Amino acid sequence: MADGDEDLPRDAKIVKSLLKSMGVEDYEPRVIHQFLELWYRYVVDVLTDAQVYSEHAGKNTIDCDDVKLAVQSKVNSSFSQPPAREVLLELAKNRNKIPLPKSIAGRGIPLPPEQDTLISPNYQLSIEKKESAQAAEEMEEDEQSTEPNASEEQRTDMLQQTPQKVSFPLARRTK
Repeated sequence: MADGDEDLPRDAKIVKSLLKSMGVEDYEPRVIHQFLELWYRYVVDVLTDAQVYSEHAGKNTIDCDDVKLAVQSKVNSSFSQPPAREVLLELAKNRNKIPLPKSIAGRGIPLPPEQDTLISPNYQLSIEKKESAQAAEEMEEDEQSTEPNASEEQRTDMLQQTPQKVSFPLARRTK
């Protein structure tokens, strides 16, 4: 095995060899720990159920039949059989009667119509009014002549205007 395998626990080495035997060569190291956690949790659940079945039968120890019963009950409750092929074919036939939504024809990747997407104008642009330098000077002169006692701070506040908020709805393309 690899260089880092010497300090791995025996169970981790088993999981690693199982992955390798299945052809999985590239995976993150935490995958082994996730499989171990799943494995341990499953074993603990099965053995806990087997102990309950053993106690219910009046036995002091867990035997093979208790474990088989616990595994079978776990399989029955955890895994379900897929529907029959005929049922799936009938569902597919009913579903395929409904045509797909028409796509927007254009360059690039075809996209569904806007009403079928989650895109909506959910933003606002804040646009500050910019005045020409000459208009700003004229306004400043007017303010100085009307309010000779106004402080510089008040004049600056008057020059700053509140920003305008603009939102744009998305336009539909037509051909």
